[in-house]
Amino acid sequence: MYTLNCKGRLLVLDKPVVMGILNSTPDSFYSGSRVNETEVTERAAQMIADGAAILDIGGQSTRPGSTRLTADEELARVLPVIKTIRQAFPSVYLSIDTYHAKVAKETVAAGVDIVNDISAGDMDAAMLSTVAALQVPFIAMHMQGNPDTMQQNPAYNNITREVVDYFIQKTNACKIAGITDIIIDPGFGFGKTIAHNFQLLKTMEILQVFRLPVLAGLSRKSTIWKTLNITADEALNGTTVLNTIALSKGANILRVHDVKEAIETITLFTALQNA
Repeated sequence: MYTLNCKGRLLVLDKPVVMGILNSTPDSFYSGSRVNETEVTERAAQMIADGAAILDIGGQSTRPGSTRLTADEELARVLPVIKTIRQAFPSVYLSIDTYHAKVAKETVAAGVDIVNDISAGDMDAAMLSTVAALQVPFIAMHMQGNPDTMQQNPAYNNITREVVDYFIQKTNACKIAGITDIIIDPGFGFGKTIAHNFQLLKTMEILQVFRLPVLAGLSRKSTIWKTLNITADEALNGTTVLNTIALSKGANILRVHDVKEAIETITLFTALQNA
């Protein structure tokens, strides 16, 4: 069991939880995740009703080849959404999906509880010290390269060993900076081929060595729909299959577009574990 101190409120991970994805973007790879200020209340309400413990809000797409935004451009997208959700649902846990320290600081001030950085602080040197000063949990993700280059030619000698080595260095850097609550995310689809993703999922239980919560973000990603020769819109069933495997490998948080189905996956998996 893990606990995360979210600005004085404890998020208890005594069983796996679901993080619902809300993207205030026009270009996220899955159109079903996109929201604007006028519709976000209804979408957030549905995710909460379906069982989401955390809502993850993003202001720019990080799919391969996506356009990079400045911190101010990103803030213009996410702050209205965050303020709307926080006013309507004061008790839900919110995370901000950003690699800008300025965005992390201003969104936490607006009500965000967790910082979720795809670069684990590598794209903004001020991120780790900023999160430490904010005293909020930090999701550190593994990514080879950056969103502009990560899928050009990802290469590893041993992806599992290299991801573990990365997190040895990164979790140590987080602790030195003063971050007390760290979640690790192996970064499925970020600087990894389909084969890399399957190998990483197959061996993901090794991340338990860190004794930290593990987040799995597999929802509707191209590893699923390219393998099945379908589209992202058709990838819900495949997502459920891989989420089930991730749970069996020790995932504590499932980051998903489809909350209801992920909650059902966790309920059935937990029942099996307790049988």
